[in-house]
Amino acid sequence: MRIAIAGGSGSLGRALADALRAAGHEVVTLLRAEPTRPGERRWDPEAGHIHGPGLSDVDAVVNLAGEPIAQRWTPAAKQRIAASRLMATLTIVAALEPDGRCQRLLNGSSCAIYGDPGVDYVDEDSPVHASGFLARVCVDWETSARHAPVPTVLLRSGHVLSPGAPFGFGPPGFRGGLNVRVGDGRQWVPWIHLDDWLAAVLALLSSPVEGPVNLTSPEPVQHDDLLRAMGRHGGRAASFTWPRLALVARFGDEVVREVLGTSVRALPRVLLEQGFAFAHPSVDAAMADLLTAQRAG
Repeated sequence: MRIAIAGGSGSLGRALADALRAAGHEVVTLLRAEPTRPGERRWDPEAGHIHGPGLSDVDAVVNLAGEPIAQRWTPAAKQRIAASRLMATLTIVAALEPDGRCQRLLNGSSCAIYGDPGVDYVDEDSPVHASGFLARVCVDWETSARHAPVPTVLLRSGHVLSPGAPFGFGPPGFRGGLNVRVGDGRQWVPWIHLDDWLAAVLALLSSPVEGPVNLTSPEPVQHDDLLRAMGRHGGRAASFTWPRLALVARFGDEVVREVLGTSVRALPRVLLEQGFAFAHPSVDAAMADLLTAQRAG
């Protein structure tokens, strides 16, 4: 397959491009800058334009484009975070044709769309709650993607744990995003190992599945259990928790509360029904693998 990736310069986009190429696929990366190597194509989502043949010469497109969440949410930043996702998605949707070569859109989203359901399990059939900023962004993001004239999957990702940043969350940046204790630590964390995230996206590219799909481990954990797993497998550096006040001072209370303080006990019902086999279903297995990969790197 020939697959276009929007947001290919981010860590997930780069990892996905490598995984696709390793699986024998051809990758077209959409970039705002002038292309400097084969396989790159310029686009201007603010103007709603994809240069060259647009998306007419690809079989599928994965849209991960959007302004980083990890910043202080000033009014201007909120506008950029929301608008970047909407403009990118609408540009891609407008470039698709119902009878064209590209017949698959995988569009980014997040488990933040469920709001804060607390201890109750949520899956793809659960109602969404646009009660916070991130949840509202995800609702609008998915609504834009649903206008696509081709089969569309909405990738509701949890926290993606990767070898480069499974542990480090604290000033000066978010990185892994999880080793800070917010509240009583009993909130549920939707998470997934990078390997499983990549394998799920590759599987969904050739699957008949449409609509929302939770990209999360089948074994969500409470935040304190995640911190203990970090300590078991990452040593003292990983078990150190950043003071909440330090993060609030840098990013603001709203960011810390919505990114880490909400409780989302998400289950990947659709993936499990499709027979998807997780390589790292438990947080202990995931942390052990990530630490091994981190040391090897």
